[in-house]
Amino acid sequence: MIATTNHALQRAAITKIISGGQTGADRAALDWAIAHGIPHGGWCPAWRMAEDGVIPAKYQLTEMPDGGGYRQRNKANVRDSDATLILTISPELSGGSKQTVSFAKHLCKTWLHVHPEMNWQDAITSWLASTQITILNVAGPRSSKEPDIGVFVIKVLDTIAGSIIGSSGGRGVG
Repeated sequence: MIATTNHALQRAAITKIISGGQTGADRAALDWAIAHGIPHGGWCPAWRMAEDGVIPAKYQLTEMPDGGGYRQRNKANVRDSDATLILTISPELSGGSKQTVSFAKHLCKTWLHVHPEMNWQDAITSWLASTQITILNVAGPRSSKEPDIGVFVIKVLDTIAGSIIGSSGGRGVG
């Protein structure tokens, strides 16, 4: 578990995780939230579309209106969160992850990209200490692009869980 300061605990008390429902990073974050009793949600493409078919109903996601797809979903999840955590295996952003950063910049929303080849623990600790987050958007590649992304997402969320996710008064869950 990351050792955080009291300041970080006071600023970051994540009470909801949102994501878009795609395979890979999105589903790993939603599955983690469900397993830990953390409220979850977010926007998904119309008809609950994902690379493996229809997004299962167990994920409490709202379909984009008017046939909105992946791009509209990414923008809505950035807009409706306090901050976006983008997790990848590759150090380089591409596709929807790169687009998510563009939306975050355009909407003046805080974001952080981490990958296993960096000291992501310190990067996240520093980010959380300086960012007030209640609703966290978790984004990253789909399983077909980075098959191991789900494992990394779970590792990151497990690492920060006791410190700030679902915490109240500095007491974590997990």
